[in-house]
Amino acid sequence: MPKDLIEQDTMDPDTRVPFLRKPTAEDGAEIWNLVRKCGPLDENSMYCNLIQADHFRDTCVVAQLNGHIVGWISGHMIPGASAFFVWQVAVSQEARGLGLGRKMLAHLVARKECRDATHLKTTITKSNEASWALFRSFARSIGGELTDEPHFERELHFDGAAATEHMVTITLPRSVTHLRAAA
Repeated sequence: MPKDLIEQDTMDPDTRVPFLRKPTAEDGAEIWNLVRKCGPLDENSMYCNLIQADHFRDTCVVAQLNGHIVGWISGHMIPGASAFFVWQVAVSQEARGLGLGRKMLAHLVARKECRDATHLKTTITKSNEASWALFRSFARSIGGELTDEPHFERELHFDGAAATEHMVTITLPRSVTHLRAAA
């Protein structure tokens, strides 16, 4: 993976290049507002985003531009598995077109907290074209293989109230593992 895909927590937060960092509890409300503006994302409670930013900060990232949060990814290591699960990706309108989603994903998988991950996993509905494009682009950029299969099904899991979510799995090549030592 090219080094320019890995953003460190040392960039100037007041430039046109988003500054990537671990979230803090104080970011919870701003993260919640960002997610609300990024439909079709599911809106969790503000408290949920606060807990993610506080308790799961090591496996989440915010992108800051001119003092405002313009990007967010929540994720966690799956207990008992060597996989990093991405729950939600949000990029504000003003930060779209910068490749920010892919940069945040690369930043996360390079963190020491994700060093045991051999796969990245996420769920996506078939109709969410933006998410499919992001994860396909990310897989190509790291040389990983992307597969998917139905996971949370409309009738079985959602009582018919939501579309089937496909579990997307991306292999994290050995080259990504080597980058973790430097992160």
